[in-house]
Amino acid sequence: MTKSNIYGFILSAALLITSISCARQEGLSVIPAPQSVEYHNGNFEVNPSTNIYTNMSKEGCMAFANYLEGTSLASHPFIDTPDESNTIILNLSNDSTFTNDEAYKLVIDKNKIVITARGEAGLFYGTQTILQMLDNGNGKTLKSITIEDTPRFPYRGMHLDVSRHFFDKEFVKKQLDAMAYFKMNRFHWHLTDGAGWRIEIKKYPRLTSFAAWRPFDNLQEWWVSGRTFCNQDDPRAVGGYYTQEDIREVVAYAAERHITIIPEIEMPGHSEEVLATYPELSCSGTPYVDADYCIGTEKTFEFLENVLLEVMDMFPSEYIHIGGDEAPKTSWEQCPRCQKRIADEGLSGVDELQSYMIHRIEKFLNDHGRKLIGWDEIIEGGLSPTATVMSWRGEEGGIKAVKAGNHAIMTPGKYCYLDAFQDAPKTQPMAIGGYLTLEKVYSYEPIPDSLSSEEAKLILGVQGNVWTEYMPTYEHTEYMIYPRILALAEVGWSPADKKDWNNFHSRALKAVKTLQAHGYNPFPLDKEIGDKPESFEPVKHLARDKKIIYAHPYSKQYSAAGEKTLVDGIRGGWMYNDDRWQGFIDCDFNVTIDLGENTPIKEVTAEFMQLKGPYVWMPKQVIISVSSDGKNYDTLSTIDNDISPDEETLQFKNFGWQGTSKARYVRYQALSNGTPGGWLFTDEIIIR
Repeated sequence: MTKSNIYGFILSAALLITSISCARQEGLSVIPAPQSVEYHNGNFEVNPSTNIYTNMSKEGCMAFANYLEGTSLASHPFIDTPDESNTIILNLSNDSTFTNDEAYKLVIDKNKIVITARGEAGLFYGTQTILQMLDNGNGKTLKSITIEDTPRFPYRGMHLDVSRHFFDKEFVKKQLDAMAYFKMNRFHWHLTDGAGWRIEIKKYPRLTSFAAWRPFDNLQEWWVSGRTFCNQDDPRAVGGYYTQEDIREVVAYAAERHITIIPEIEMPGHSEEVLATYPELSCSGTPYVDADYCIGTEKTFEFLENVLLEVMDMFPSEYIHIGGDEAPKTSWEQCPRCQKRIADEGLSGVDELQSYMIHRIEKFLNDHGRKLIGWDEIIEGGLSPTATVMSWRGEEGGIKAVKAGNHAIMTPGKYCYLDAFQDAPKTQPMAIGGYLTLEKVYSYEPIPDSLSSEEAKLILGVQGNVWTEYMPTYEHTEYMIYPRILALAEVGWSPADKKDWNNFHSRALKAVKTLQAHGYNPFPLDKEIGDKPESFEPVKHLARDKKIIYAHPYSKQYSAAGEKTLVDGIRGGWMYNDDRWQGFIDCDFNVTIDLGENTPIKEVTAEFMQLKGPYVWMPKQVIISVSSDGKNYDTLSTIDNDISPDEETLQFKNFGWQGTSKARYVRYQALSNGTPGGWLFTDEIIIR
């Protein structure tokens, strides 16, 4: 054989091996992707005679066997001594190569399956890999393989809001099953909020006989009709709560699946339901007036501490979540008791008053062997030294926390809020707004570039949040959760350099079918439409890359590409949060574009959107004017809006002029409809 033929043979063989490896990797449909995979020849057949052996404790073995009864490994008996053939061996080991209790090694050959781990959690997660291989593979045949796997982050969580809409314990258990299957280990249970209290507190029975019930079936109708509560025996009552027995049952169910439940008890804000029930805990002393607890009265701390004592008795979690977000604090500014507290404690204002409350509650929790987690607003007024920050308003809160030496969990709304539309909005059920695709969730990287390697160690992990304002049914809620939570499961577990969108997408398609087969209602990923067509191709027009002057500043929160946004040729997608739409809050939109010289023009247009839920409105009126000298303007067109602000669904509308004119300066004004807190969004001013 010639030298060139030898090289050709070697190259061909290498390409063949690579292609086989890729094909095999494609065949391993496991989420999250394992850290290391090595394939071997042969298969293992799981048959009715396959046994299971483990050296776990008797209690651990019983819990594991109980769990397996609901899986594709049900009815396989546990044996007392290991067998070298037709056996699944779950082996606890002191092997120092395992860096944590969740890591595992899985070896499948033609005779047996061996899962080795330092902790029972590792054996559990190795078994999840087996279960997924069985569910997504060829019947009971498993490929011979060696997998070494360990999670990237210790915290891989999902949050569920049961205040806005109540979901029974069986539904919660069902979601815990799915979390375990995809190796997620923290369930953040949002049990209280202004829309309803959902956990039995024996010392305060009216929290569940009154604050858990609303006289409206529809949350939006309740929201605009006074937001009142009613007694449980009221014929109109809609709602529910978990008894303490329910809570303990769910906590035990989760523990069997190696999931820790973190309860959230909101304070000081989002507490309207409590203050309607016990108005003496508010600044006004009157129901349905305040949203924040009164921090000037000791009755508030007596109440909160009594509640937390019962909560800690039900939840063994190291962490207790206290909310801390979106507290208006306005009542504190006028409250004599709060102002006295500020003076007595030498505080600078209401921000430090909130910090005082957070510190005091944290000390109470610490004294009882627990730690505090809160949303990133708990940083305001001074961060508690041992508090963990859950960063939702972007990543800034998490960055600030870790730079101060605190732990953080990343859950920014842009990537982790699963109440946003996941496909073309007019094809989807109602959502609060935003557009968050599976691909965008998968693209999230929880470690910001600005952190050092030491600071990065303080990022505990990532969490997906399910807020249920627009999720009234079990089916709708699952539709919003799956498959997007699977992307976060992989973000939290798999090494960043192992992420591969195309490969994940193919695995997610199979996972959706598996979820459907197990009775879940996921979004049908194979029918995904995708983003707005206009967003894919840049548009050419006369204003592109020209100078633009803003009369009113755009919002820093929705700045898109800054001053070039409206003349960069890039159109926005289905929603305002895609970094292409530019937002203006509580003001008119007024910009002037300098074309550089007098130029013949035939068209000036811009598109706006409306979505009632997040207060995104059409302009009341648009005025388009032109000038040759930048001083004297002639109005080309005045266009009134004809879309009602009461329209519930997402709307788009072009406001434009067509005709014949000549100008150097083009001024485009869009007038706000005047709704306080209202937004205007546009993506490009097109001049032709």
